[in-house]
Amino acid sequence: MASMTGNALAAQALRAEGAEVIFYLAGGPMFDVMWEAMRLGVRAIHTRHEQGAAMMAHGYARASGKVGLVNTSSGPGTINASTGMINASLDAVPIILLAGASPLRTRDLEDFQEVDQVGAMRPLSKWAVQVHEVRRIPEYIAAAYRKALGNRPGPVHLDFPGDVLYGEVEEQNVVWGRSVRPTPAAADPDAVREAVKMLKAAARPLVITGSGVLWSEASQALEAFVERTHIPFFTTPQGRGVVPDDHPLAFANARSTAFREADVLLVVGTRFNVILGFGRSPRFAPDATVIMLNTDVEELGKGRPIHLGIAADARQGLTQLVAEAERAGDWPAETRWISHLRDVDRRKGKEMEPLLTSEQTPIHPLRLCHELRRFMERDAILCVDGHDTLNFARQSIPTFVPGHRINAGPNGCMGVAVPNAIGAQAAKPDKQVIALTGDGSFGMNGFEIETAVREKLPVITVICNNGGWTANHPPKPGRDLPFTGYERIAEVLGGYGERVERPGDIRGALDRAAKSGVPACVNVICDPAAKSETARFSSYFQQQS
Repeated sequence: MASMTGNALAAQALRAEGAEVIFYLAGGPMFDVMWEAMRLGVRAIHTRHEQGAAMMAHGYARASGKVGLVNTSSGPGTINASTGMINASLDAVPIILLAGASPLRTRDLEDFQEVDQVGAMRPLSKWAVQVHEVRRIPEYIAAAYRKALGNRPGPVHLDFPGDVLYGEVEEQNVVWGRSVRPTPAAADPDAVREAVKMLKAAARPLVITGSGVLWSEASQALEAFVERTHIPFFTTPQGRGVVPDDHPLAFANARSTAFREADVLLVVGTRFNVILGFGRSPRFAPDATVIMLNTDVEELGKGRPIHLGIAADARQGLTQLVAEAERAGDWPAETRWISHLRDVDRRKGKEMEPLLTSEQTPIHPLRLCHELRRFMERDAILCVDGHDTLNFARQSIPTFVPGHRINAGPNGCMGVAVPNAIGAQAAKPDKQVIALTGDGSFGMNGFEIETAVREKLPVITVICNNGGWTANHPPKPGRDLPFTGYERIAEVLGGYGERVERPGDIRGALDRAAKSGVPACVNVICDPAAKSETARFSSYFQQQS
């Protein structure tokens, strides 16, 4: 009977689970895992830093709807991926970190790069475990896929000691596993009937959805529900595009008004975390009736009391709600509530128009966003980070396709846009992919443009360069940065670069970047005083209980 190494087993198990792409930085003891995976047809994208690799896996997962894979060497290589792991955890994104580790045979003897990686990753992961037997490697990989995708998605850490990877086992003794996606959980029919009854009796009903709609592929069911009931809807920033942002029941500019004034809320596939103000006043009316549909029972009633909790998969639950809404008879196509939100949406949109078309220099970020919106294809993937940059983009750039809007998520991590975009481009090579980032954020992982060049992934990076970390008022220590010529870095790395200082030159630069066919950087010099009129993250640290 033939024997197999742990390296070969790991590669075969990954391929059996459908692995197509792995993001990695070469290092021991993982070299031969990668060779074996590549031999089986897995694309290996070699990055410049493990943080970038984890963030690329994040972007890949969001754009593709599949598990993102990261491979790291032992010790510092694995720890470098920790920021990407906590991002995926808070953002509920399924990635698996395949980490090399020091050998078992010298454990606790201070071997080279001996670190308690499982202990470090356990708080950041859904599951963190070390594999101790060669024969069980496929079993653990199958379990990792189940856990990453199960219930609420999230990151998983698998630790592979070198002597386990290079150990051998007879094929007959291998413990093979296979991940199986369970049948989506259906909602309690009585709860569905009660939810529809509450919504139909409401004067100001509202639907709020999040990434759960994306992961359960519930976009069509959500659109069918809002069109049957004529209830306005909003998504969390990461859920943008599950129903197109230009849908007649989407009123992006009236978001705050809708949240504050709604009397009955249907919250699907998302949580009452900081993104939604914990579901509390003043973001929402304290006496609003709340219906929550979530696959994770622990999220029902977390943040604020709810009136009805429905434990179900988003697609299954919404499909049942559509059927019940049909049985409930006619729903008014036009109401005072819809008219009110439409008026607020239009008024706030008009208030923004002067800045969207401003000819000022330095360029206002909203003018940059306006030009970028006009340039982008309808099914483009937009990856955004930065502080004010992120907020300006949220106000002004819509998304029309599920999984095509990726940002920092609840962790608010800077430096994600470029690696997220590279991962998204690897997932969907036929789509236009844009990374919109601030100059401070670009400095964190911008060198991954070299990865994009080498891998022939023509991501267009657009820098909103305001010479610092945030708007320059009020003054802050360490705020200022030079207006660096980042476009020249892209050129040196083999890409296309262009600097823009006048509003009228933005579109031409974007067109030339796209025409170049290579990874590009358009460095737009923006107004340091332009301050987005949205959340001040520093205020969260000053709130009193």
